[in-house]
Formats: sequence, structure tokens, C-alpha cells
Amino acid sequence: MDVPIYGFLTPARLWALLILPILIVAYILIVRKRAQFGMRYTNTTVLGEVLPKQSQWLRHVIVALSVLSILTLGLAWARPVGMDRIPQERATVVMVIDVSWSMTATDVLPNRLEAAQSAAIDFVESLPAGFNVAVVSLSGHSKVHMSPENDHGAAVRIIQALTVQDSSAVGDAIMAALQAIDLAPEGSGDAPAMIVMLSDGSNTIGQAPLQAAKDAADREVPIYTIAFGTDNGYVDLDGERHLVPPDHRLMREIAELTDGQYYQADDVSQLNGAYTRIHSKVGYVEAKKEITATAAGLGLIFAFAAAVGAVMMGVRFR
Repeated sequence: MDVPIYGFLTPARLWALLILPILIVAYILIVRKRAQFGMRYTNTTVLGEVLPKQSQWLRHVIVALSVLSILTLGLAWARPVGMDRIPQERATVVMVIDVSWSMTATDVLPNRLEAAQSAAIDFVESLPAGFNVAVVSLSGHSKVHMSPENDHGAAVRIIQALTVQDSSAVGDAIMAALQAIDLAPEGSGDAPAMIVMLSDGSNTIGQAPLQAAKDAADREVPIYTIAFGTDNGYVDLDGERHLVPPDHRLMREIAELTDGQYYQADDVSQLNGAYTRIHSKVGYVEAKKEITATAAGLGLIFAFAAAVGAVMMGVRFR
């Protein structure tokens, strides 16, 4: 069965499966008894005239299929429950976009910030209409530019208007994102919330990023981090060239602490792939689903195959 079984609605009915070991033991005893009976006839020519030739492997296959049929039908009778991925109707997604000077590096074309803005817009536009979206800028003065709303068009316009600012405070940005979640409309309290952070991970000021991540973990808010850039990335400021390699370790630790996931975006293709995977996690939720029909259908397939084998075996005996 392709769908894993996580439980049964009527587990008491599983007692019916106790008949299986009895049938298997009985079959083994019968096979051994037939073998002993056959050994009494040393003249195989005479034995061939008395008993028709039988296909041993076909008989074993038929028995195995019959056992599998009883097993799956017995499981179906107990009403098994599996897990299914269903679209979420609503959630709050906070887009945290790094706008510090290091994001102007051109190692991700056209530059880190424009690539992040473009991918963030594509991500927001792909979210279900019922999702609330908030926008937070990550800089020395992290700010909530848009509190959670389901006006995705407004979120896109705000993301497009973000401009470069000084310094980088990752921890402050996480705390601002948590504050934005608190501003979600009434009735969103039981809906899941998550943070998507696009940054090169550079942290220069503000509170400790990992402590802020722990606060998010305490609130069960996962943070999906996308680390931008390559180790050779650089920016020119005041006539001097500064290397701005991404801090992959920090971004990975933030994701792991919050039960989110870390992605690396050295180029646009990797960035688009990361957004696709995040969207598949954010847009769906796992829920229990009865899979009785699946189990019963599989049992009928086994039973049909066993019946076909029995017919073939019967034809050979003629």
C-alpha cells in the first residue's frame, strides 16, 4: 500500500487477522504431508500416470496472493487512517527581506536585493488568496512595512519599493516579524504563521539572532531562510572594496532552531527552486484521512490475481 497507515478507526476488528497464521501453518503442514506421500512412490512413471503434473510455484503464488488478499481486506475492515496533504485555507506569512548594503553585491544577478525582490513577489503572488502577508525590511533599523493582510497586491508594491539601508540586524528583524504576526486580523489566532527570510546572513548590530530565533521557536513559528550570495561577493563603499560572503552557518542555525528549513541561493535558478519547495510546505498541511477504499481495492486486486492463478492451475489439470 503506497499510503502509510497511522492508525485505525475500529482497531478491535483486527482480531480477524489472527486467522492468517493458522492458515499459513495449515498450508505448510499440508505441503509437507504431500511431500511425504509422494516419497512412497519410487516409480515416478507410475506416479505420473496416477497423479496429474502440478506447478509447485503457481500453487505457492496463489496461496501467497490469497493471504495478501485476506490481510488487506482485514485491514480495510478495521478502517485504516493515513496522512494526506491538503491545501491550507489561511495562514500568516511574514516576508523578511534584507536591504542592507551587502545585498547590492552582483554575485547573484542582477544583484542580491533585486533577485530577492523578484522571487519574493513571485512567491507572494502564488500564495492562496486567504493567506495574510506581512513585509519586514532587514537593516540596522528593521521595520514592519505592512502588517498581515490578504491584499497580496499591496504586499507586492511594498516589496518593489524597498531601498537599501545601512547596517544589518538579523535578530531585530526576527523580532519585528514576530510583532507583525501579533498584528494579524482577528480570527487568525488559530492559523499557522511562518517567516520567510531572504538575507545573506550578515549581522552587524542589534540583539543576538539565535536568541530571537529561540523566541520564534517558543511560539512555534518556523523560519525558512534563504542565504544569498557567494564567498566572492563584494561591494564598493567609499572607494573601498569589501568582501561580503554569506553567513550560511547563521542562516542554517536559525532555520534548524525554529523547525524551518535552510536554502542556499548562489544564483537565480537555485532561488526559484527554494521558493518552490517553501511554497509546497507553506501552502499545504498534513491531515489524517481514512483510506479504507485504498486497502479494500488492493485486497480485491490480490483476490482477483489469486482467482486467475487458480483458474490457470485448474486448466492445467485437465
